[in-house]
Amino acid sequence: MEDKQRELGGEEKEEEHAKVKIWKYVFGFVEIAVVKCAIELGIADAIESHGSPMTLLELSSALRCDPSPLYRIMRVLVHLKIFKEKPATQLGPKVYAQTPLSKRLLKSGQNSMAAFILLESSPVMLASWHGLSARIQGNIRNPVFEEVHGEDLWSFGAANPDHTKLFNEAMACDARVVVPAVIESCIEVFKGLDTIVDVGAGTGTALCLLVEACPWIRGINFDLPHVVSVAQEYDSIENVGGDMC
Repeated sequence: MEDKQRELGGEEKEEEHAKVKIWKYVFGFVEIAVVKCAIELGIADAIESHGSPMTLLELSSALRCDPSPLYRIMRVLVHLKIFKEKPATQLGPKVYAQTPLSKRLLKSGQNSMAAFILLESSPVMLASWHGLSARIQGNIRNPVFEEVHGEDLWSFGAANPDHTKLFNEAMACDARVVVPAVIESCIEVFKGLDTIVDVGAGTGTALCLLVEACPWIRGINFDLPHVVSVAQEYDSIENVGGDMC
């Protein structure tokens, strides 16, 4: 009898938990929408440029926006622990301060992931996810991106320079995070190598980081012609346009 009561009690708790938890999925899109908004407004950049935490009025003035809706955005960002909210003085207004996470939302810098977030939350990239169930059911045979946009990712990028620019910036974000960790942990792998070809290297950020750390290496950045045409120029790296497909 006691076991049965415990079982029923557990089911009731699960049911109550589900009633609350389901709202996370109803409004699950809100978090990424607010983070994207923070990047587009330049909230982290404004606080960084200010050099110290900012009040709501200071922040709204710097961003040239209405403090009322900005306050609602900041409440969510503080709740997500992206920014900190703390009193400036005992009697003064509260201020918003940077955190290690908010600094990843800076539009530039070694640790910025802003472009990657903007890419993956863009309508172009999100459209593919809306076709996920159709792909699993077999109603879509081609890659979902191609089915949605009528061409593959690379052809789409060639015809849409703004998307290509964002894509390359996002890949550079990834390289700035990943490559230093690889070099630090596996530098011996690159010893004795004279040349490295990075196929699909984008604008060459990964190769630049590698050649800087291993100056004995010559790099070849191979990517589509429209991509390498805007690639970084570097003494030890040759940008070569082509198509591996």
